[in-house]
Amino acid sequence: MRSKVVLAYSGGLDTSAAIKWLDEKYDMDVIAVTIDVGNEKDFTQVKDKALKAGAIKCEVIDAKNDFVDEYIFPALKANAYYEFEYPLATALSRPLMAKLMVDIARKEGASAIAHGCTGKGNDQVRFEVSTASLAPELKSIAPAREWGMTREETINYALKHNIPVPVTVETPYSIDANIWGRSIECGILEDPWNEPLEDAYEMTRSIEQAPENPEYIEIGFDKGLPVSFDGQNYDGLAMIQMLNQLAGKHGIGRIDMIENRLVGIKSREIYEAPAAITLLKAHLGLESLVLSKMQMNFKQKLSQEYADLVYNGLWFSAHRQDLAAYVESTQRFVTGTVRLKLHKGNCIVVGRKSPYSIYSHSLATYDKGDLFDQAAAPGFIHIWGLPLKTQSQLQKEEG
Repeated sequence: MRSKVVLAYSGGLDTSAAIKWLDEKYDMDVIAVTIDVGNEKDFTQVKDKALKAGAIKCEVIDAKNDFVDEYIFPALKANAYYEFEYPLATALSRPLMAKLMVDIARKEGASAIAHGCTGKGNDQVRFEVSTASLAPELKSIAPAREWGMTREETINYALKHNIPVPVTVETPYSIDANIWGRSIECGILEDPWNEPLEDAYEMTRSIEQAPENPEYIEIGFDKGLPVSFDGQNYDGLAMIQMLNQLAGKHGIGRIDMIENRLVGIKSREIYEAPAAITLLKAHLGLESLVLSKMQMNFKQKLSQEYADLVYNGLWFSAHRQDLAAYVESTQRFVTGTVRLKLHKGNCIVVGRKSPYSIYSHSLATYDKGDLFDQAAAPGFIHIWGLPLKTQSQLQKEEG
C-alpha cells in the first residue's frame, strides 16, 4: 500500500505541479487540503483542479471564523506589524493551516505533510516548525524546495502534464491572499526600482481612482475587539470583509516594502491590507486613550517581539503564549469608539472616546477650568534633574 501525504493546496502553480511531482518522486498518494481563509471565491474549481492534477482526494475546510477569532484578533490586540509595516496576513494563516493539516494527516493515516514553499521563503519555516510542534512524528516535504526548477520550468512542467495553472511566463506574479491581506511578489517586482503596475492590485484602488471626498466612519471596540461599525454590531468576519471593501475603495492598505526574510535575504514585497490597516490604526488610537504611559511604552516593545514571533513561525511557542497573556490583560479597558477619516490612501484617527479614558480635560486644558498645579513644577524639575546635576558636578571632564 502506498503511503499518503497531505498537501497544503492553494490551486496555484507550485502546489498544482507538486501533486504530480510527489507521485513521481515519492510514490505517494496525495490528499490535497484547501483551507478557506478568505483566499478564494470558487473552491469547487480549486477542488476540481486538484483532482485533475492527480490527488486522490481534496478536502476544503472553511476556517475563516477560526482564523479571525484565534489568530487575527489576538494579533490585532497586540498591534502586530512586522518591521512596522506588514500586518502579517500570510504569516498568521500558516499556523492555522498547519494545525488543520495535522488533524487531517492523523485522520487519514498519512505519514507526511507537504507544502508549496520554496527554500527562499518564510512559509517553509512556518509550516514545518508548526507541524513539528504539533506532530513531530510527521515528515515534512517541500517539492518546490527540492525540484530545482525555475519558475518558467515549473510552468512548462505543469503544461507538459496538462495541469492548468493561473500564471503565465508573461505575468509571473506569485500571490497569496486571505481576509487579512494579500501579498504579491516576483516578476518585475523583484527590481525594487520598479513601481508596481496596477495589475498587481485587486483589493485597493489607486489614489487617483479613489473618491475625491473623504468618508468618516466609527468603529466600536469591546475589550480590544472590534464589535461595531457606525453603531451597528458586526461579527469579526463580517467587519473585516466590509472594511476590506470600504477602505480598499479609498486606496487604503497598499504597502511597498523591502522586507528582511527569516532566511537571511531581503525581498521586495507588495501587500494590500485595507481592513487590517484600518483596524490596527483604530485600535492604537483607542489604546492611547485608556492605557498608561508605562503600558504604552512596554506594549510597543512587546508588539515588535510578538510580530517577530509570528513572522518567524513560532506561533505555537510558549513565549508567544506568555506574551499573549500580557496582551490580554492590557485589553481589559480597551472599550470605546474611534472615528476615522478615509481619504485618498490615508486612514486617520480623528476622534476617540471611552468610558475608561484616563485623559482628563481639566488637567490638559490651557483655558478656564485648568486644575493642573503649575506651582508644583519647579520642585518636580529639581528632583527629576538631581541625578544628572549631581553626576555632572562630581564627574566633570576637562574639555
